[in-house]
Amino acid sequence: MTATQRAQRPALLSDDNLILDTDSYKASHFLQYPSGTTRLFSYLESRGGKYPATKFFGLQYILKRYLATRITPAMVEEARDVFTAHGEPFPFEDWMYIARDLQGRLPLEIRAVAEGSVVPNHNALMTVTNTDPRVPWLVGWFETMLMRVWYPITVATQSHYLREIIREALEESADDPQGELAFKLHDFGSRGVSSRESAGLGGLAHLTNFMGSDTVEALRLGRNYYGAEMAGFSIPAAEHSTVTSWGKAHEVDAYRNMVRTFGQPGATYAVVSDSYDLKHAINEFWGSELRDEIIASGATLVVRPDSGDPPAMVRMTVRALANKFGTTVNSKGYRVLNHVRVIQGDGITEETLREILAAVMGDGFSASNVAFGMGGALLQQVNRDTQKFAYKASAAEVNGEYRPVYKDPVTDPGKRSKDGVLDLVQEEGRYRTRQYQEFVREYPGSALRTVFRNGKLLIEDTLDDIRARD
Repeated sequence: MTATQRAQRPALLSDDNLILDTDSYKASHFLQYPSGTTRLFSYLESRGGKYPATKFFGLQYILKRYLATRITPAMVEEARDVFTAHGEPFPFEDWMYIARDLQGRLPLEIRAVAEGSVVPNHNALMTVTNTDPRVPWLVGWFETMLMRVWYPITVATQSHYLREIIREALEESADDPQGELAFKLHDFGSRGVSSRESAGLGGLAHLTNFMGSDTVEALRLGRNYYGAEMAGFSIPAAEHSTVTSWGKAHEVDAYRNMVRTFGQPGATYAVVSDSYDLKHAINEFWGSELRDEIIASGATLVVRPDSGDPPAMVRMTVRALANKFGTTVNSKGYRVLNHVRVIQGDGITEETLREILAAVMGDGFSASNVAFGMGGALLQQVNRDTQKFAYKASAAEVNGEYRPVYKDPVTDPGKRSKDGVLDLVQEEGRYRTRQYQEFVREYPGSALRTVFRNGKLLIEDTLDDIRARD
C-alpha cells in the first residue's frame, strides 16, 4: 500500500464510543415519539423458554464496563458523522447537551433485581427510565446494549439447572453432596465461543454456580468487575497432543510421566486416555503397569474418555476402574472408586448428563465417581430465545400526563407486553411484578434495587455476594 493509499483510508472508529453501540434505526427514534414526550419507561423480562425461571447475572459488568463511561464531544461528533453517512438522522444537539451540560453522564435510572436471584419467568428483572426530560429517547437507544444481559443470565440459568440435576444425584448417592457439588461441572467452553468477552462473561456466569473452570478470561472479569480474587480453580490435565507426542509405542510412558509429575499426596490430575484404545489404557496401563505407583502417590487420578457414546463410555470406564482399583461402599449404599475418578468432557448436554448419572447410579456406583466438562453447549449453544428475552417500553409521560405503552399483536398473544410503571416484589416468598398506572417516586417492598443513576454505578456486588443468594 502506497503512502497515498494509506492517507485515503477512512479514519478508524473508536472502540469505546458508546453512542455507536446501538441499532441503526434507533438513531431516528428521537423524531418518532409524540410531541411533548418527556419520559419513557422500559423493562426486561424472560417471556418463557427452556427453564421456568432465570438466574439474574451480568448487568453489573455492562454498567461498569460501558454505561458508566462518560460521553465526550468527540464521541458525539464521531457518531454524527457515522450516522449521517449511514443514512440516518442523528440527535446531535441532545447528545452534545449530555456531553457538555451533563458532563457526559448518561441521565438514566436503572433498577434491577439483585444478581444471583432466581426469578420465575414473566417478571420484570430490570427497569430503565430517563432522569432528564430532554432525552426520553435515550431509554430505547441503549436497549441494544442492555439487552445483551440475556447472555450471562441464560448461561447462569442453564448452569444453575444443571447443578440441580447433579445435586439431586449426589444427595441420593454421596456422603458429602454439598462438599462435592462445586467441582462437578467444569467449564471447557472458552475455545467454543465467539469472542473473548463472551468467554469471560459466560464463564463467570457459570462460576456463580460452580467453582471449576478452564476459562481463564472468566478469572479476569471476576477480579476486575466482581471483586473475586480467584473466581474458579482447575487442575493439571493432559490433552491428546501431550499424550500422542510420545508416540503410540510409548503411550504408557506418557501416562507414567503424568503420574510422576503431578501425583503428589492430596493432588488431583486428569489424563485423557482414549488416544488409541481406552479399554486397553485402563486395563493394561492404568490398572496394571501403573496401578501401584498411582496408589502409592497419594493423589487422585481422573481418567477422561473423550470419544464414543458418552453414557456407554463413562459406564465402561467406571466399571473397568472398579475392577482394577476396587471400591468402598459409602453410607448411602453406593460404591465409590478407590484412588481414581472419571470426567466426561465430550458431548455433555443436559440430556447426556442425565443419562450418564442414571447409567452410573443404576450400576450401584455413586455420583461421586464422575464429573463433567462442558464446552460449547455451556457457553455457546444458547441464544436470546432460549429464555425469550424482551426489552419493552411500558409507560410514557406526554405533555405532563401518564400514558400506558404496550403491544398486543393478534397474531401472537404470547408477545403481549406489560404496561405500566413496573416493579418486582416478593410476597410470601414468591416474586410478583407490580404495575403502577402512574410514575411513582417510591417503590415500597421492592425487590429491585437502583443500581445506576446519572452515569454512576450505585451498587457493586461481589461474586461471593452473588453465590450466597442462590
